[in-house]
Amino acid sequence: MPDRLTSLDLTFLKAESPATPMHVGTVDIFEPPVHGDEGFDYESLVALIRDRIAFVPRYRQRVQQIPGRFAGPVWVDDEEFDITFHVRRSALPRPGTHAQLLELVARIMSRRLDRARPLWEMYLVEGLQGDRFAIIAKSHQALVDGNSTVDIGQVVLDSTAHPRETPTDTWQPEHPPSALELLAGVFADATRHPAAVLELARAEMASLTGSTSVREVLGDVVGSLAAQRHAQESSLHVKTSGQRRFTTVQTDLEDYRTIRAAHGGTVNDVILAVVAGGFRAWMMTRGEGVGPTRSVRAVVPVSIRDDEDDEPTSLGSRVIASTVNLPVGENSPVMRMHQISYQTKVHKDTGRAVSARSLVGIAGFAPTTLHSLAARVATTTVRPIDDVVITNVPGPQFPLYAQGAPMLASYPVVPLMPGQGLSVGVTSYDGKVYYGLNADRTAMPDLAVFAQCLSDALDELLDTTKGSRNRASRGRKKPRSAPKNTQPKKAGS
Repeated sequence: MPDRLTSLDLTFLKAESPATPMHVGTVDIFEPPVHGDEGFDYESLVALIRDRIAFVPRYRQRVQQIPGRFAGPVWVDDEEFDITFHVRRSALPRPGTHAQLLELVARIMSRRLDRARPLWEMYLVEGLQGDRFAIIAKSHQALVDGNSTVDIGQVVLDSTAHPRETPTDTWQPEHPPSALELLAGVFADATRHPAAVLELARAEMASLTGSTSVREVLGDVVGSLAAQRHAQESSLHVKTSGQRRFTTVQTDLEDYRTIRAAHGGTVNDVILAVVAGGFRAWMMTRGEGVGPTRSVRAVVPVSIRDDEDDEPTSLGSRVIASTVNLPVGENSPVMRMHQISYQTKVHKDTGRAVSARSLVGIAGFAPTTLHSLAARVATTTVRPIDDVVITNVPGPQFPLYAQGAPMLASYPVVPLMPGQGLSVGVTSYDGKVYYGLNADRTAMPDLAVFAQCLSDALDELLDTTKGSRNRASRGRKKPRSAPKNTQPKKAGS
């Protein structure tokens, strides 16, 4: 029998609306392949996906509802699977600017995926200045669970310029089960896992009727009252529209290491301190009060080990949600970082937190799957009183390639939660730290200002290292494959 969607998967389908698409995305920028005279075009991307999609069979399956909807839907092979529907082609007017690319990303990420087909899309964007191109990918949160399915970005990238050999794909879609077979599967599952089937049935009925328990209703009332008071103080709480605005910031990883060496903590602590400083400056540009007790409640998913003897892998590391109060009311950048380090140290003291070194040591590791897992956790745990979701995933500190084309930059696109105007995704890769800022288009017309505030907040922290900045700049190692002027350090708009 086909695999049944979990109650968590159903949560993502239920939570989706025109104003809150539930997909996670990435924007990867490449330069042409380094070997031979062959370039990278649409046919190259289609051929690459066709060769690698066998590693992620869920990407050729669609959601099939159960007759009567008294049980959860199942994954079935898409008999009409058309790879050219999912892998699409776009172009910017040459020479396409980074700002034009960001506008295209915002429009693509605003659209929901077609539920009648496998829940993913990928776009090749040609025409970028410098003869570069971009790949925009988005996958539904119900699709990537990190166990049976990883993100397709996990399998299309190679650690060398020479693509690895893949076995011949002989996939043939199975005929979808009949209504009688679907019902028989429900009864079989009920016999083996009665509690799971009841939970799925409850979730399915709730999605149809909108009914909730008394406890859930009371919890919503209390939560909404607390959120209403909190939202009055913050412009991060908005009525989410269906349109998005997207921008990026590129910084140097060595700067974060310099700050960490001077003030302690971790690179993750420095990143959160930079975000806190960015929020403080941005709020001040909006005329918002940033008194000494003001903070921003950030949901920050972290990866943990289930057991000390467990080796973390991209499929096995468990991701949980952590709440960090970003002290935007604190005037001193060093004190902001120390306060954040104190909060995050609690997770390290449990002995279960997975180190960045362990994560990036995974063979074939790409950040896309962990961003998807982090977004899944955030979606199910974020509360009305929370202000923003921040996903920070360490990537490999060496170049990755797509069919021989070096990847220069990778920006995550984290979905917005209902009522939130901004999400922040961070990926470190090959000596750089890349911020992807996904925002509600109506609520945050000044997203570029916030991006600039992030860069300024990093500079503010660097200024506290007493001369270390110049020494770090002289010793900074540039990415091996990146051209001299690929992306600005400041906001990419």
